[in-house]
This record gives sequence, C-alpha cells and structure tokens, in this order.
Amino acid sequence: MARRPLPRILTHSAPLARMAHSASLARSRELARSAADSASDVFHPLITIGRGLRRLGAAGRGRWAETPKEQRGPLAFFVGACLLVVWLVPYGPLLALIAVMGAGAWAGRERTPVATGPSEAETERLRALYEALVPYLSAEGDPSPLYAHGGDWERAFVEYAFDDSGRLERLQLKYPAYFTDGEDRSRVRIEQVLYAKAGRGREYHFTWDELANQLTLTVLDALPTDIVAQRFVTSPGETVLGFTDPDSVQRTLPVTGGEETRDAPPVVWRTGQRSTEPHLLVLGQPGTGATTLLRSIALQALQHGDVLVIDGSGTGEYGCLTGRRGVLGVESGLAGALATLEWASHETERRLIEGNRARQAGGAAPDDTRRPLWIIADRPTALAHIAVAEGRDDPQRWLQVPLRHGRAAHVTVVVADQFETAELLSDPVRAHTKARVVLGPATAEEVRAVLGAPPHTTPPAQVPPGRGYARLGSAPVLRLQVPATPDPLDDATGQAHREAVTALLPERTVPADGAGPTEPVTGGAPVDVGKTVTSGKPVDARKPVDVRKSARAAGAEPDDGPPAADALPDAAEETGPAAEPVGASARVRTDKGGEPRVVNGSVEAVRAEG
Repeated sequence: MARRPLPRILTHSAPLARMAHSASLARSRELARSAADSASDVFHPLITIGRGLRRLGAAGRGRWAETPKEQRGPLAFFVGACLLVVWLVPYGPLLALIAVMGAGAWAGRERTPVATGPSEAETERLRALYEALVPYLSAEGDPSPLYAHGGDWERAFVEYAFDDSGRLERLQLKYPAYFTDGEDRSRVRIEQVLYAKAGRGREYHFTWDELANQLTLTVLDALPTDIVAQRFVTSPGETVLGFTDPDSVQRTLPVTGGEETRDAPPVVWRTGQRSTEPHLLVLGQPGTGATTLLRSIALQALQHGDVLVIDGSGTGEYGCLTGRRGVLGVESGLAGALATLEWASHETERRLIEGNRARQAGGAAPDDTRRPLWIIADRPTALAHIAVAEGRDDPQRWLQVPLRHGRAAHVTVVVADQFETAELLSDPVRAHTKARVVLGPATAEEVRAVLGAPPHTTPPAQVPPGRGYARLGSAPVLRLQVPATPDPLDDATGQAHREAVTALLPERTVPADGAGPTEPVTGGAPVDVGKTVTSGKPVDARKPVDVRKSARAAGAEPDDGPPAADALPDAAEETGPAAEPVGASARVRTDKGGEPRVVNGSVEAVRAEG
C-alpha cells in the first residue's frame, strides 16, 4: 500500500518561517516592548501605591486578627469615630485620601534587599574556628555532640560580627555543659585557640557565662596613652592609678588628653581607715613605668598628706620632690633608708598610741595623727643586697609595723620592684599589699602569681610604657594604663610633659642639697633633726641626735618628719661606709642673727663629726 503524502503545511514550513522572521513582526515586537516599558514608567506610581495599599491592608488584617475579641468592639468604634470626624471636617475626605495615597506610596516603595548572613570568606573563618574547637569541646560517647568534625557551626555560634576588613569583631558561642569551665587551665586553652584563630595583634576580652554555658569574645580598643599627669577630680583618700575600659568600671573622670577634654574611666584606689586594701605592690620589668606610677601616686598624695620616698635604685628619679612641701625625705642610700624607715615605724606606733589615748579620754584624735603619711619604696630589694654585704638590717624589716597597723594610723605603704627580685620581698610585704599592679609584658602565669587571678584579656602585640593590669583586693583584673608622669629633671622629657608635672609639684620650702649655707651653725642645745626648730636659741647640729626616740614614752612629742641617716660627703671621707652619702639629708631650721637658715646633714655625719 502506497504512503499518502503529508499535508503541505507540515512538509513545507517556509511561509511560517517567513512570517516569524519578517521585518514587520520584529518591529511589532519592539513596539510592544517599548509600549510595555512606557506603560510601566507611566503607571509606576500607581503600581507603587497599589502595592503599598496591599501591604497596609495585610498589616491591618493581621492587627485585627491579633486583637482580642473583647477589644475589637472598642477598636471598631474608635475607627468609625475617626472616619466620622474626617467626613465632617472641611476638606477632610480629600486630605484623608491624600494621606492614604502617601502612606501607600511609602509602604510600597522598592527596598534594596539587605544581605543577611556571613559572606563566603566569613563563613570559611567561622567554619575553621569551629573545627579548631572540636578537640577541646567534644567528648566520646556524646549522643548529640555540639562540636563534631564536619558538624553544623551555626548551632554553636549564637552571635557573630565582623569589621570592615573581614576580621572577627565579636563572637558568642555555646559549649557543652560537661566542659570544665570552672578550671582556669581549661579556660586558658579555649582562649588561646580563639586568640590564634580570630587573628593575632589585637586584644580580646573573654566573658564566661557559666549559667548559660556561653562564652563571649570581644575585641578591645587600645587604651589611651595621651593622658598626662594632672589634677584629677577625686575625694581625699582616693588615688587614680590609671585608666581602663569603659565597661569595666562605673565611673568616669574629666581628663585632658592632647588638646581636648573628655571623660575617661579610671582605676581608683581607696586608702584610709575604711579601706580593705590599704597598701599597694607594683611589679614589672625594667622600663615598664613602675617609677612613673609611684611618681604619679606621690604627686596625688601630696595634696592631702606627707610623703616619704625610698629610692632603692639610687638613680635620682625622685629628685624633683626634694625640698618640696609635704615631702619628709627622699632617701637613696642604705643608712638613710634604715633611719627613715625606723622613724616611720616609730611614727606609726606613736599615732596608734596617741589615737588610743584620745579615744579613751573621749576626745578626737590629734590632727597630726590623722594626716595621711605615705611611704613610697621603690626597689627596696636593691638595698637588701647592700645590707647583707655590710651585715646590717634589711630595710624591709621596718616596714612591718606600717604594713600591719598603717590602716588605723593613716599610714599607706607603696612598694615597687621587679620580677627578677620579687622573691626577695619580705613576707609582710607580700601578705599586706592587697592592691596589686603588674606592668609591662607578662605571661598569664606571672599575672596570676602576682594578682591571684589570670587576666581575662589577651596580651597586646606592643606594650607601651605604663601598660599593665591592676587588681584591688578580690575585684576583677582590670587593664591599666598609667598616666604619663616623667621626671621633669630628665633631659629626654618633652616640654609639655615637663610643664604638666612641674605644675603639680608643691612649692619648695627647703633648698635642695648644696643650695643652703655652707658655714657651720653652732650652739649648745641638741636637737632632733626630724623637727623644725623655730626658737631663737642657737642650735648645734653636730651633737649626737637620738633618732630612735620611741613614741611609747608618756608625754612624748610627735615627730614632724623623719630623721635622715645620710652622711655628707665630708663625713663620708672621715667615717667610711658608716657615713654613706645619699640623695636627701635631714634638714634643721635655725635662727641665727634673726635669719632662718637650713642645715643639711645626716645622723651618721652628725655622729662622725661629734
């Protein structure tokens, strides 16, 4: 049977092809597309308003559905009353129509879609961080492990944020309940992993929430280093050690940094009879700012009290305090330090006795027993080596009484030393210095050994002078930046810093060593070199002086200052090591010919000449 031929329309499609590719059809397509675009542009406001009215209507229906049934009646009455008022107000319907159109146009506008979730690079960072935590936060036998190789990191990381450069800025993660978050070693391991994976070179703060089993990592800003020594707005008994993070303390002080005045969060150390940490210990590496901190404390203490400085290093860092009002002495030699600290010990006992007698008599304590006395000892262990070599007492022996009873006697002790010689500090110094400061680069173990707790922050990449950690008693460990307080007599000190420190120094009441008269003063009555003599009788400063005068004797007069035990250079040549010259000597004010005069001398020199 022969096949029938196919229809022409199916076998020969040339007419359809010609129609499809004809020029007229192509022009019609272009015209239709142009008309659609033009219509879209013309009717775009109407489309936007319509889309907005649809969204407003959906929001209204949702609001009506969420409204409880007992409140729908009052709501409907309120809407009807509003419509009636609009209808009665002149031009009310027109204004209402315009308002509805405006609201629809605003609600129907095209919004740029906000990118949610981390980018591809950020996702890789989070996944790598998750995989690094798996060996430390997983355990065998866990039926539903939160951390597992190839697991879902979104379950573990609750919150995260990145900066503009793509580096991790904040991370909040969950950890299993069986993780030993109460042990410092376990915490330190996790913190080290996060520090390495989040990027070195920045400081991170770790907040452990044991109740919710969560850890929050936050990037900390660098502490300001442009704050110099100045008058801080504090009360008597408050000393500013430095400045810390705003979230760590609940107080700010107005400070001047550079050319602007701003508020900065301080680390305030409180001393006095109500203080729980009346004494301070500062440890650090050489050149990390321990002397700067002690100099800053001394300048603040001179506002309301007297200061006694022991410079064990003997470098003259406290020469700017010599002869100033309120500075009882600046000693840098063994003989002067022993005599001065002995006087401070007896002065503490005298204050306790006088205060006890006044309370038993029903009166107030004498004013001289309530004036704060500060004993600032910089590197006392350096003098301990000299004392052992010469067979003399360790100067720290005389700090025992001020450390144990200084709080009741308004006596505060500040000791600074280095890590290398910290083992030479006496037991009373270790036991009674509850306020601690660590300056300079230090490991977490060193900080823990000094402060009693590890820091909750990672060490900075570059440690500026005066940067460290502070802990007052059992309070948390705080980051600390000491205000710049350089030696104004140092040639390397800038002019601005020199003027700032010089402005805080009290007026000079006694000329510096070598500035006073050189002729001897003769007389017949002996005098205590720690006192200021104002009588017109002549004084012989070369007679033997009793610097061990105890305050336990009834009717003993209080000593106004410490007798120094330094020797003048001339006396040193005559008596040898016993008349060791030191930086600051005892001073005696006498009246000769009606003119006040100052005599510089030490106990050893006086005894040698006598």
